[in-house]
Amino acid sequence: MGYYIRVLAPSEAVPFLTRLLSIVPEGQELLSESHEEPEWTQLRLRHKTGQEIALIERNPVRPGELGQEELNEFIDNIQDEKPDSAVQWLLRFLPRVRTIYAFQLLSGKEVDAGWAGVHAVQRAIWKEVGGILQADLEGLSNEDGYHILWQFIGDPEGPYPVAVLNGDKTTWTAFEMDLGNPDHRKAFLDGRVPQDAKLL
Repeated sequence: MGYYIRVLAPSEAVPFLTRLLSIVPEGQELLSESHEEPEWTQLRLRHKTGQEIALIERNPVRPGELGQEELNEFIDNIQDEKPDSAVQWLLRFLPRVRTIYAFQLLSGKEVDAGWAGVHAVQRAIWKEVGGILQADLEGLSNEDGYHILWQFIGDPEGPYPVAVLNGDKTTWTAFEMDLGNPDHRKAFLDGRVPQDAKLL
């Protein structure tokens, strides 16, 4: 099974392929598997040499379809995660998701700015359809793109932009967290801002 990042959108709007083509970095290309505009279902991001960077699927959330199955898995899998406040917010948000844009990352992402192409297409889709971001083995974001749920595997390190939910349960406080700092980690898992954290 591959590694995925996703956009979980509360919209059924389909980003125009022509717009996505315009933001792909030089030396890369975005190909439609279905050749249908605007109702594309699968795109392939690759280097012009042919090395593939990512496979992008648009999965509507409908009963009996893959999108609904994926969404149900997300809802099931976050139940025991931390912070509790983020879990509760996500349990309110996720039932509103109508489309999942899944990026399966391939070997070309590590070559010649492959990651830049992935992030450019992901940002363009997210900007157009809204919603939250998800990354396997990391977690989910809020609608501003700040990481809100701890699903990291192992002992991650380094600075990371995160947010915790405020007491009103609708607004967030964003800050830069040191993933390897045990005090920062404990505060985040408790849904608090560490005392020495840099606010964003």
